[in-house]
Amino acid sequence: MDPWPFRHLVLRTPRLELRPDDDSGLLELAEEAHRGVHPPEEMPFGIAWTDAPPEDLGRNVLQFYWRVRATLTPADWTLNFLVRLDGRVIGTQGLTARDFAIGREVSTGSWIGLRHQGKGYGTEMRAAVLLFAFDHLGAAQARSSAHIGNPKSNGVSRKLGYVQDGTELLVRRGKATEDVRLLVTRDRFVRPDWELDVTGITECLDLLTT
Repeated sequence: MDPWPFRHLVLRTPRLELRPDDDSGLLELAEEAHRGVHPPEEMPFGIAWTDAPPEDLGRNVLQFYWRVRATLTPADWTLNFLVRLDGRVIGTQGLTARDFAIGREVSTGSWIGLRHQGKGYGTEMRAAVLLFAFDHLGAAQARSSAHIGNPKSNGVSRKLGYVQDGTELLVRRGKATEDVRLLVTRDRFVRPDWELDVTGITECLDLLTT
């Protein structure tokens, strides 16, 4: 058996290619983080990782994704897909589950470089992992969350059929802020008008669905 079958897993949309993270791709992702992920006066993330000093930011990015990859088990997993446009990494789309075989629930999180935002890539890449989760893994529902003042992320969620499922308090840069919790079921999911192409999934299933 292949010790890491995720290296063969590929999701393809009309414009994007998503593959689980690899070391060369993470170097590109770190470069994109250095170019900027959001305006400096904003903080969309629950953990202010983009506030790290420039000399630490790239290493922090690599170490975070290495740690997540190293702790993957069938009972508790995250796939951080590197999102490529024309062969270059522009961001990442995560898909996470705990006890998936029982709960059939996933959650998502993502970011793309600031210079690539506003072109619909965020919607396309989240739709890709939802199609993967619902149609190929057998998920029943998916969760997400976003700062209440993050119109881009909340806009993506509305387009794809999410509904609000409460709020939670998070401290950002020393201030209390409110996040919206979001939920979409397989039946409520607003499917895109394109088909997702998936290859390399067969050997991954035992690590994701059992």
